[in-house]
Amino acid sequence: MAEQKQQRSAQQNTEQGIIAKTLVGIMQLFVFLLLTLLFSVMVEWAGMATKYWEEPGATHSEQMLKQELTYLNDDFKRSAIVDQPIQFARNFANQFYIYSFEKTGIKQGIIWLATPTQATNTGRFRKKIRQLYVHVSDYILAMATVTQIFAVRLAILILALPAFILLSLTGFIDGLVQRDIRRWSAGRESSFVYHWAKKMLYPSLILPWIIYLAIPVSVHPNFVVLPFAFIFAISVTVMASTFKKYL
Repeated sequence: MAEQKQQRSAQQNTEQGIIAKTLVGIMQLFVFLLLTLLFSVMVEWAGMATKYWEEPGATHSEQMLKQELTYLNDDFKRSAIVDQPIQFARNFANQFYIYSFEKTGIKQGIIWLATPTQATNTGRFRKKIRQLYVHVSDYILAMATVTQIFAVRLAILILALPAFILLSLTGFIDGLVQRDIRRWSAGRESSFVYHWAKKMLYPSLILPWIIYLAIPVSVHPNFVVLPFAFIFAISVTVMASTFKKYL
């Protein structure tokens, strides 16, 4: 009986640990995406404030959004995840915008500030708020546009996940073949190479999300996703080929 109770408690602790890790991972992902979005907005604002962008006001972010949609329409005709990747990305971006601005009441507040009424001329507080809005309206518009860009890029990265899976499977199989060749030819194994390849897995998965979501200029997703996908596949290949000489 005591052994059964210990086994049950151990199983419950394991299940609770898995649930806790899953929830922590979801929260970390949410915080990571939120910080990346805030960073993108701050970079866009900094470029507008210092007049680093050649385009005036929020035109730079609007042109970026048009370019991102052009990449999406031209190069994402098929996907292993959804039947219509273009429609998926557009719906994803629209829902992201709705929950970010409409559900939170931000859009209603902007409309309230942007709409001139009789109270604008009589109420001092709203008059001052509206004057402030006139000065920062381009920044608010840029924030909304950058949010849409962020959502489109996030959808593209989700659609690009099969590339990582396919290349990693190919690299894993190739690494196992190399390991068998090394085993039968009495070759040397290197734990140093294995551990260095293992260290490259996490950065090759995280960096494309950080770079592509936060980069303040339009860039084709293939120039960001494919290099890191190949690095990830090479790391898997090296790990599989140098894992062990004998199983």
